[in-house]
Amino acid sequence: MRFPILFIVFFLTSTFVFAQADDMLAKDYFKNGDYEKALHEYKNLYKKSPSSITYINQIVSAYQQLEQYKEAEIFLLKLIERVKYPAFMVELGYNYQLQNDIENATIYYNKALASIDDRPSNVFSVVKSFQSHTLLNEAIVSYEKAMLLKPDYNFNLQLAQLYGEQGNIEKMFTSYIDFAEKTPSLLRNIKLKINNFISEDATSENNILFRKIVLKKNQQEPNLLWNDLLSWLFIQQKDFKKAFIQEKAIFNRQPESLSNIEDLADIASSENDNETAKEIYTFIIEKAQDQDTLLHAHYKLLQLETEEVVKENYNDIKAKYLALFDEFGTFSQTLNLQISYAHFLAFYMNETVNATSFLEKTLELPLTELEKAAVKLELGDILVLQEKFNQALIYYTQIQRNLKNSTISQEARYKVAKASYYKGDFKWAESQLKILKASTSQLIANDALELKLLITDNKYEDSLQTALKLYAKADLLAFQNRNEEAINILDKILVEHKTEPIIAQALYKQGQLFESKKQFEKAATNYESIIENYRDGILIDDALYKLAELYTNHLEQPEKAKALYEQIIFNHADSIYFVDARKRFRALRGDAIN
Repeated sequence: MRFPILFIVFFLTSTFVFAQADDMLAKDYFKNGDYEKALHEYKNLYKKSPSSITYINQIVSAYQQLEQYKEAEIFLLKLIERVKYPAFMVELGYNYQLQNDIENATIYYNKALASIDDRPSNVFSVVKSFQSHTLLNEAIVSYEKAMLLKPDYNFNLQLAQLYGEQGNIEKMFTSYIDFAEKTPSLLRNIKLKINNFISEDATSENNILFRKIVLKKNQQEPNLLWNDLLSWLFIQQKDFKKAFIQEKAIFNRQPESLSNIEDLADIASSENDNETAKEIYTFIIEKAQDQDTLLHAHYKLLQLETEEVVKENYNDIKAKYLALFDEFGTFSQTLNLQISYAHFLAFYMNETVNATSFLEKTLELPLTELEKAAVKLELGDILVLQEKFNQALIYYTQIQRNLKNSTISQEARYKVAKASYYKGDFKWAESQLKILKASTSQLIANDALELKLLITDNKYEDSLQTALKLYAKADLLAFQNRNEEAINILDKILVEHKTEPIIAQALYKQGQLFESKKQFEKAATNYESIIENYRDGILIDDALYKLAELYTNHLEQPEKAKALYEQIIFNHADSIYFVDARKRFRALRGDAIN
């Protein structure tokens, strides 16, 4: 018995392999345009598998490629007589269309559409056949007919895609929105699809159209989904105040969670809409029920207020921190607030002793190693602020030893390198930066590479490294919030070291400091100088992007900004600014699609 069984298995396997080989041969002939041979092979395959839709379609396609339309017609008519498969009517109709016989084509297209009336499930095969021949109108009619006959069907997603291909944006938006209404769990996917057709420009035709459709839906039948979509649209347009109105409407009806409002506040803050961010954080503080949410909002609000505070109001910020500690206490849950408070004392109020003492008490709390590392990182920074570099290195080194290979350990190593650089020990700084080039944190790796290049490019120009030491001093002064002094030292470099490569770096750093002081015209002059005189340097794309941003956000010269973004797109495709530059260029040009 064993031999016959093995023989049968071998026979079946061999038959399958040969069939696969024949199929591949037919495909190759068709792909290479040898339609006569392809037709011959597919006919043989069809004889063995007369129910294969693939072989049937390939035979019809081969006939049509050979312009043997009559043979294709005879083949399809016999099939239709034998098998009631409505997609074959579409194929026959298309065969007539290829001969410009529109009358007969329409007859068979209508027969295929009529089959959906008899059986709505026919829509799947009919639409597939219509779409394979780019008969979009007929595919749309098929879907609409099936949905009318069987309301359980939801083809709005497919319809939206077809309308998009036709360029019918209004119907596309409506179909996407209808699909989201019936399938809210897929709302995120729908937003991603719609996002391809709107821009940051609130006045663009597509943005206005989408907003009108959603507002009309909301008027007809209020639904939180419409508020969600409007909020999302306003976020894309960077109109965070309007987005907040929608999010508040959602929260007032479903006050279970503030997470979306928290996200909105963080986005507004990251986009420098500080006024709206502060308004949202204040709202969160008023509404939050859990302590973590409340503390996060207080922390973020204080960060924003500190960014804008003038020296005369430092005591007000300090009082707010102390009031929060009175209310919530000083324990692990308020750790971020404690670190932030110590930073404010040291870097703004110059109370370094009080800041250090405060953080040393924080270290006595029952903290995790990661939490202790965060405190020590700030302690190290405060010591660098005081130019007590060796003491700072002790804290940074402890973090590296206790949390090896972690992100915060790599950050501590970077700060070791930066402290060494500040005090003029460029060799040791460089050795640490080499290690960090492979950091798992891309941000740290980029910062390390940037600082290493600065040192490497400038340490050999002068045996005394005078210009590099001056630059490091300016960098330290900027770290210490002594921006005016930093600007003056950079001026000295620009005057006394005109022929050295560090000039481009000095111009760029000074430009950043001018920006921090809101001296935008001066910053623009620096960036323009880099673009004009150091076009082949590593800072060219940075200068182009910075200047474009100034023209866009502060100097109100959008045409100049557009030209700069365009330079990045065409000349600096490997730049980290490439994606943003392309997006902003298209927005300024008025494109409807991102």
